[in-house]
Amino acid sequence: MPRLTITLSDERHRALKEAAARQGRSIRQLIEESLDFYGIKTMENASSLVSKARKRSGLDEISALELAVEETRAERQR
Repeated sequence: MPRLTITLSDERHRALKEAAARQGRSIRQLIEESLDFYGIKTMENASSLVSKARKRSGLDEISALELAVEETRAERQR
């Protein structure tokens, strides 16, 4: 698994550690959950999701992609 180094302010790092401790999770788990929440996916995973949605909905590729973009934006605004 690749490793990543990021630079955070002391306050942000402390807040992240405290949040992880309060929730009984690791910092890594919090970051992974945040990435999932914001829809951060590889192109391969995103393409697979669009393909599955298109098959289920009967939409053509362009319409399915437009719908996926709309839904993603709406979810991010919540």
